[in-house]
Amino acid sequence: MNDEDSSSPLIGVVGPCGSGKSTLISGLEKRGYRCRHIAQEHSYVKTMWQVITHPDILIFLQCSFENSTTRRKLNWLPADHEEQQRRLSHALVHADLVIDTDTLTAEDVLARALDFLIRQSA
Repeated sequence: MNDEDSSSPLIGVVGPCGSGKSTLISGLEKRGYRCRHIAQEHSYVKTMWQVITHPDILIFLQCSFENSTTRRKLNWLPADHEEQQRRLSHALVHADLVIDTDTLTAEDVLARALDFLIRQSA
């Protein structure tokens, strides 16, 4: 689907590094959804996700420090992950859907997102 096609809702995806944002976006786009990766975890502006993207639906992917650093092979301290969580706190509060990806496969995460999106459009 063309990102400029405003007839379908824009889905924003946020979460800490390693939570599965790129994988989810890829799966949704293959199914025709219009998505935007929002790198809120790197911004000091808590409302950046609203100002720059202003998505119709916001999906927040959550994951633990352990999974984040393992999946991305990051050499972080827990404080680094905590800082990302702090930067993401505004988006988390305003998310339409929160998925904890710690114990889910990429297919499970996609299935939960699709189920939510299908129910939203009904």
